[in-house]
Amino acid sequence: MHKSDVGNKESGKIWLRKPCPATRDGLIVNIVHTAAEYQPKSLRFLNVAFDSTGDAFIAGDHQGNIYVFDLIGNRFTLVQRTNQASTALAFNLHRKSEFLVALADYSIKCFDTVTRELVSWMSGHESSVFSISVHASGRYALTTSSDTAQLWDLDTFQRKRKLNISQSVGIQKVFFLPFSNTILSCFKDNSIFAWECDALVCKYQLPPPPVGSDLKYKVFAVTRDGRILAAGGKSNHLHLWCLETQQLFRIIQLPTKIRSIRHIEFIPDSFDAGSNQPPPPVVKVIEDLSKKTGPGQLKVRVIGGKVQRPRKAKDCKTTTRILRNMMDADLENKENDLPKGLCKKSLQTLLRGYGEYPTKYRMFIWRSLLQLPENYSAFNSLLDKGTHHAFLNIHEKYPIKSRKLLRILQRTMSALAHWSAIFGDTPYLPLLAFPFVKLFQNNQLVCFEVIATLIINWCQHWFEYFPNPPINILSMIENLLAHHDKELLQHYMNCGVTAQLYAWPLLETVFSEVLTREEWLRVFDNVFSNHPSFLLMIVVAYNICCKAPLLNCNLKDDFEYFFHHRNNLDVTVVIQEAYRLMLCTPVDIHPETMLDDFVPLTKSQYPIFNKYPKFIVDYQTQELERIRNDELEYLKERQAVHEMEAEVKRQKDEDEVWYQKQELLREAENKRRDILLEEEKKLIEQRDRLLAVKRDLKLKEIQLLNASRKRFLWNQLDQREMELRRLDDEIHRKISLRDEEVATTAKEVELQRLEIEVQRRLLEQQLAKNEEVATQEMKEDLNNYRRKIDLEERRFHKAVERNECQSLKTHKLVEETLANAEQACIDTDWQIQVLLKRQLDEAERKEHYEEIAKLLRNNRARELDALNALKELEIKKGKEDEENSLQSSHSVAALCDRIRRKCFNSDTDDDQHSQDEHFERLQELKAKSPLKFVSSAVLPEGHLNYIPGIDPETHFSLDRKREELEKKEHELMSEIRRLRYKHAQQARQRYHIPPSRQPCDTDLLIT
Repeated sequence: MHKSDVGNKESGKIWLRKPCPATRDGLIVNIVHTAAEYQPKSLRFLNVAFDSTGDAFIAGDHQGNIYVFDLIGNRFTLVQRTNQASTALAFNLHRKSEFLVALADYSIKCFDTVTRELVSWMSGHESSVFSISVHASGRYALTTSSDTAQLWDLDTFQRKRKLNISQSVGIQKVFFLPFSNTILSCFKDNSIFAWECDALVCKYQLPPPPVGSDLKYKVFAVTRDGRILAAGGKSNHLHLWCLETQQLFRIIQLPTKIRSIRHIEFIPDSFDAGSNQPPPPVVKVIEDLSKKTGPGQLKVRVIGGKVQRPRKAKDCKTTTRILRNMMDADLENKENDLPKGLCKKSLQTLLRGYGEYPTKYRMFIWRSLLQLPENYSAFNSLLDKGTHHAFLNIHEKYPIKSRKLLRILQRTMSALAHWSAIFGDTPYLPLLAFPFVKLFQNNQLVCFEVIATLIINWCQHWFEYFPNPPINILSMIENLLAHHDKELLQHYMNCGVTAQLYAWPLLETVFSEVLTREEWLRVFDNVFSNHPSFLLMIVVAYNICCKAPLLNCNLKDDFEYFFHHRNNLDVTVVIQEAYRLMLCTPVDIHPETMLDDFVPLTKSQYPIFNKYPKFIVDYQTQELERIRNDELEYLKERQAVHEMEAEVKRQKDEDEVWYQKQELLREAENKRRDILLEEEKKLIEQRDRLLAVKRDLKLKEIQLLNASRKRFLWNQLDQREMELRRLDDEIHRKISLRDEEVATTAKEVELQRLEIEVQRRLLEQQLAKNEEVATQEMKEDLNNYRRKIDLEERRFHKAVERNECQSLKTHKLVEETLANAEQACIDTDWQIQVLLKRQLDEAERKEHYEEIAKLLRNNRARELDALNALKELEIKKGKEDEENSLQSSHSVAALCDRIRRKCFNSDTDDDQHSQDEHFERLQELKAKSPLKFVSSAVLPEGHLNYIPGIDPETHFSLDRKREELEKKEHELMSEIRRLRYKHAQQARQRYHIPPSRQPCDTDLLIT
C-alpha cells in the first residue's frame, strides 16, 4: 500500500512506482493532504466523485481546494481554489472537462478543469446542498438540500423546476436513475416517488416498508441497469426494492456489530455481469418478499400541479407532497422572478428615487420588466442548428481574450441569425449584443431573449433602410436636437458632421464604448423601465450634456474619436436630461408617437422578425454567397498559384544550391588533385625509406630467425630429455604400483583363503553338531522303538506261551508281525542312511557345486531311462520278494513251533534266549529286505525336499509314494492290533486267565 502526500504542490504524480494492493484489505494508495506549518497538520477531504469511465476522480477538502486525480495517467492537479468547503461534487457528463461543485454558501458553481475558469454560477438554495445528480445525457442536473430539490439545465445553467415540500417532511435524496429519464425522490418518512423528467409526472410510488420494520431510510444506491434500489439507514438491515414491479423483494441482515449504514455502492461487473447484486457471502437474507404484495401500494399522478392519490388502505399512512408548477416556483427565485405585489409603476418610482435598481435584484427586475418567456425548447432548437456560417470567423474580427465569452457570443449571434436571416448580415450586431452577452454569460437563454426583446422594441425601424443606417431614426434624433439645441446642431452642420457620426455610434454599441459598466447598467435600468423612445432621448441628452467639448471640436476625426471613447460625464445628469426631454418634446416630433409600445416575446415560440427589406437582404445574401464562392475559388486559385510559386522558388533554390555545390565540388576537386600530387611525391619518398627499412628489417629478421631456430632446437632437446626422464619416472612408478598391487592382491587372497577356511571350519562344526544332534535323536528314537518292540514281543511271547494250541493264522500273524517289525527296523536304518547322506552332501556342497549343476542338467535327460530301469528293478524285486516271503513264512512257522514248544517246556531264561534268537532273525530279515519298502514317514519333509542331486519332480513323486506307504502302514498296523486283540481274547478263553489281569493285558496289546 502506497501513501501519497499532495502537500502544497499544484500537480505531481500519485505514486512513484507501480502500486501493489494490500493483501489484507486491497488498499492501493492512501492520499493525504499535509498543509503548511502555519495551518493544521492535515486537511480533510470532504467529497469525492468519479467520472463516467472510473479512470479519474475529483476531491475537495475543507479549505476549498479541489484536485483532479487521473489514475491512468498517474497525475494529480489542483484545478480550483474556492476558499470555502465543498459539500457535493459531480462531473458534467456532457462536457467531460467540466464539473459541478456545491459550496458552503449554498451556491453551485461549474468549473473547467482545463482552463480552470468559472463556467457558471447557480444559486437558489437556502440550505447546504448535499447531493448532485447528473442525467445520463449530461443535459440536466439535480441538486438536493434538506428543504428543496432543484432541476437545472446544464446547457443554459438555468433552473428548470423546483420541488418544494412541507416543513414537517424532509428530503433524504433526489437523484436520476441510471440510463433512464426517471427521477427518484426519497423522503424522511420512508416514502419514495418516481417522476418523469420531462413532464414531471409522478410515474409510481413505492409501497411503505413491512409493518414492524423500524428502518428509516437515509442512504440509497441503484444498480447500473436501474432495476434494483438498495436502501439502508440506522440499522443492520438492508432493503432491496425491484423498481420494475415496485415491490420489496429482499431484506438483508448484515453482521450484528454493524449498527448503521453510512454509504451504499454497487460494485460494477463483479457479481452479476452488470446488474450489480450485493455479494451473497457477506450478508444473510432474512426475508424474501419477491412474491408478496404490500397492502399499501398507491398509484400517484400529477394533475394541475397537485398530487392526486386513490383511496389508501386503513393501515397505510402517507404524507402528501405538492410539486409546484414553474410559475409558482419562480415566485421564490430571486434571480428569475418578480415577487408578488410589485408592478412597473412602483419600480419606476423606486428608480427615480434611487437612480438605479439594487445590484442584487437588477437582473431579476430586468427579466420581470422585459417579461421574458424563457422558451427553453425554442432556444435549444436554435442552438441545435449549430454555428451560423456568418460567425464562423468571429474571433478574427473580434479578438476577445476570454474563450468562454467568445464562445457564448458566437452561440448567441448564431441563434439570432437562425431566428432571422437579416442578423447574419448585420455588421454591428455583435457590438450591440456584446454588453448583454458579458452580463448574462452564465445564462445564455436570458441573454438571447434580452437581446431579442431589445431588437423588437428599442430597435424599431432600424432595419428598414438596411444595409444603410436607420435614416428615419437618425432623422428623429436630428429633429429632437434641432428643437432642444439648435446651436449644437448648427455646429455639427458647419463641421459637416451628420447623425451617422454623433448618434449612430452610440446606438449601434448601446453606449458600451462611452460608458463604464456601472454607468451603462444605470442607463439601461431607465431604458428598460420606460417607453422604447427613451433610448433616443438618451442619445440626444448625451449630446446636449457634452455640448461644451463638442463645440471645441472642428475635425471629423475628433468627433469620431469622441463618440467611440469614454468622456468625463456624469451619467445622472444625462438621465435627468433624458427625462426632461421626454416631458418637454412636442408631440409632433416626439418619438413616442412614431414608435410602438413595448411588446414582450411570445411564449413557446419566438415571433417572426421580418421588418426589413427582404429583397435587399436576399439579394445581399445571394451576393454574399456569390462573393463567398468567388472568394473561395480565388483563394483556391491563389493557393494554387502560391503553391506553384513556392514550387518554382523551391526548384530555383534547389538549382542554385546545386550549381553552388557543383562549383564547390570543382574547387574541392582541384584542391584535392594538388593535394594528391603532393601526397604522391611524399609516398615515393616514403616508399624509398620503407624499402631501406624493410631491408634492415629483413636482415634483423634473418638473424632473429637463426637465433630463434637455435633456441627452438635447444628447447626441443630439453623437452625430449624431460620426456625421457618423465617416462622413466612413469615406468618406475608403474612398477612400484604393480608390486604394491601384487602384494595387496596376495594379502587379499590370503585373507579370503583364511576367511574361506574359517567359514569351512565353522560350517564343518555346524554340520558336525547338526549330525551329532540328528544321530542322537535317531538313536533315541531307535532305542525307544526297539524297547517298545521288545516289550511287545515279550508280552506277545508270554501270551503265546499261555496259548496251547494256536492256529496257523496265529503263526502267520506272528510272522507278519515279525516281518513288520523287521520292516520298521529297515525303515529306521534307511532314514539314518538318508540323514547321513544329506549331511555329507551339505558338507561337500560348496566343493562339488559345479558337478551337481551338471548332474541337475543331465538329470532331466536321463529321467526316463532311470524310471524305466526302476520299473524293471521293481518287477524283479517283486518276484524275489515273493520267494523270500514264502521262505520267511516257512521259517517263521517253524520258529513259532519251536517257540511254542519251548514256551511250555522251558523257563524264563529260555524264553529270553528265544527272544534274542528271534531278534537276530529279524535283524537278518531286515538286512535282506529291499530299500523300496522303506517308509518315508520317519523322515522329515524338509530333509526330503532338500536332498542334493534330487530333482523337484522326484521330490513330488517321493512325497506321493510316501503318502501311499503311510496309508498302507496305518492300515497294516490297525489290522495287526485287531489280530493281536483277537488272539489275546482266544488265548484268555483257552487258558482261563483271571479277569483282574485281562484289562491290563488288553491295554498292552492295544497300545
